[in-house]
Amino acid sequence: MASQKKGKKKHSLSHLKTLGQQLLTSRAHINNLPLLLTFVSPSSPPQYALESLLSLQSFFTPLVPQLPSSSSSACSNSVSDPDPDPEFIYRTWLRSKFDDFVQCLLDLVVSSQSEDALREVVLDAIMEFVKVGNAGKFHSAIYHKLLRALVHSALGADDILFDLLATKYFNYIDVCYFTYISLEKQARTLEAKEERNVSPDAKDDVQSRQSMELSIHKMHNLLSRIPPLEALEEKLQMWNSLGIFLEKSNKKEHIDLEDKQAKFRKSNDKVLSSQNFTKKMKLKFTKAWISFLRLPLSVDVYKEVLVTLHQAVIPYLSNPIMLCDFLTRSYDIGGVVSVMALSSLYVLMTQHGLEYPNFYNKLYALLEPSIFIAKHRAKFFQLLDSCLKSSLLPAYLAAAFCKKLSRLALSVPPSGALVIIALVHNLLQRHPSINCLVHRESGTSTTGETSEEEKNISENVEECSVKRDLFEEKPGIDHFKNEETDPKDTNAMRSSLWEIDTLCHHFCPPVSRFILSLENDLAVRARIPEIAVKDFSSGSYATIFSDEIRRRVKQVPLAFYKATPTYLFSETDFPGWTFKLKDEGSINANDTGDTSGACDDHQDTSAKRLRQV
Repeated sequence: MASQKKGKKKHSLSHLKTLGQQLLTSRAHINNLPLLLTFVSPSSPPQYALESLLSLQSFFTPLVPQLPSSSSSACSNSVSDPDPDPEFIYRTWLRSKFDDFVQCLLDLVVSSQSEDALREVVLDAIMEFVKVGNAGKFHSAIYHKLLRALVHSALGADDILFDLLATKYFNYIDVCYFTYISLEKQARTLEAKEERNVSPDAKDDVQSRQSMELSIHKMHNLLSRIPPLEALEEKLQMWNSLGIFLEKSNKKEHIDLEDKQAKFRKSNDKVLSSQNFTKKMKLKFTKAWISFLRLPLSVDVYKEVLVTLHQAVIPYLSNPIMLCDFLTRSYDIGGVVSVMALSSLYVLMTQHGLEYPNFYNKLYALLEPSIFIAKHRAKFFQLLDSCLKSSLLPAYLAAAFCKKLSRLALSVPPSGALVIIALVHNLLQRHPSINCLVHRESGTSTTGETSEEEKNISENVEECSVKRDLFEEKPGIDHFKNEETDPKDTNAMRSSLWEIDTLCHHFCPPVSRFILSLENDLAVRARIPEIAVKDFSSGSYATIFSDEIRRRVKQVPLAFYKATPTYLFSETDFPGWTFKLKDEGSINANDTGDTSGACDDHQDTSAKRLRQV
């Protein structure tokens, strides 16, 4: 290493340019190639590495399609030939140097010591060799090495190199195609490594797990950056002109490269078959994503995947029902993860025939006060309204959701109360069988429960009479079990929506006004259009305040008294206390013991002490 550094210092930048020009002009200076190759490294100065890179790229680009493959070179070395071909030996040597050059480029592009401008040039050079490296076709092996180096390097997931790769090359069909193939292979490798990784050293185990989490994060970054299939179908751009979706035809086995390219240009309309393209891309897309979702995802990546899964992944899978296990496990976790998995699970249930018996039980368990301040609450409330839209839902289920939401209205912010009112309004409109919850006299119950009670009367008259006496003694009892997780056992049909009535006296004016509109709609008893929940799902204190200050007020509330007030508080508010105005010559009520008529005795004298307004 010390001798190499001394050798590098002896060469100047102008000398490197001379060496590159000599290499490009004559085969006699072929020994300049290994010398220039030593400067393509992260330890070299950026100007030296760039100059050597440009010279070697110009030298190898026209020769790479004519070089033998690495496998054929290895076979030729293993087989002893008594009369070897000098030209073949020369090309084999060039192939080995080209492989070394590609490896140097990969080390340079993922090095943290390299400048961003130099790394961009290196990335373009690698992709140029990917374009023509395999006898003029797409060199998938080099591209796989590039993605493997990016994923397993120490670079962060937000490195500029991922942006360059996505913006420059992910618009080409063949690049996206081989990206899916490469990421699928790497996901399977990481999965196998995770299964057999049992490290006795805790420190090594933590480091390997952190390294794996970083690799998984970068894989997700690459997968999420690939454009959807519709965008690729519109452009139909290929990085390699020969393409990978060529239609089958009766071609000769040995056709020159120029003849292939000429035939490609003459038959552009037959090169890409839309059906063939969609089928192949969906297959690779599905394999890549399914393999990726099997990995141990971190919490951050897990949430990012669930947010975009229903829009960016499910529509393009060859068989979306393959995600049912992943989504049901996510939905069973609870909390925010279940809320984020609800969108994708709803798509599978409504569009792809997935049957999930415990869906509504899990959905009912998600109704907690914390959901009204969650980040993705807007989408959750819209999905909740959609899931409860079916008229085939049993009455007990609709009543349980209606009662649970009403109970939450007592402890949520005003924006949450507005959403609850909209949801309850829609539930009452869709399910007339639960309108009995709106106004119920004490001791009344539903028809189904009445008939069941009549049966019990015939069987056990004494027990039923005791229950009836209990109702008469406690007319304000609420039979709803708020702590119950199963909607069947909540006794919601025996309760009433008294919580909604309390919102009429809510401290926030928009809530009380909205409740009055709900009462008016229920009083009409006509088919009224449902309320759009999305108009209230993303509300907050800021949105309520901004709506209120823009609202035109026709009547301004004023403090008006028909009679002149003589005391600040009423006696009924504070029993046993007297609030009066003291006057000269007055008798202290506490001394005399007269507290009932103290205010009436001084009514005339207090009129003299009115405030000047």
